[in-house]
Amino acid sequence: MRANEIFAWNLRRTRVSQGRSQEKLAIDAALDRTYVSRLERCLENPSLNTIERLANALNVELATFFVAPPPSAPRPNGLSRGRKAKNKV
Repeated sequence: MRANEIFAWNLRRTRVSQGRSQEKLAIDAALDRTYVSRLERCLENPSLNTIERLANALNVELATFFVAPPPSAPRPNGLSRGRKAKNKV
């Protein structure tokens, strides 16, 4: 697995495990949501500054993004799609 694939895998795994949407993470890290999506799909190469912002927003160590998953590990699932149900008043 290449470095950007390991980063993307861990970014998505961490984000989903915290129940955060790409939009919420992007806001917290002061990034564009589409950029977060592109990072998770290995379409962008983030700078160290961007990686640090993501780590701070997710409250994890930088090294979290660079731990290679076991070879048999499945790709992390995404969150369920759709808008949240509106609260009835």
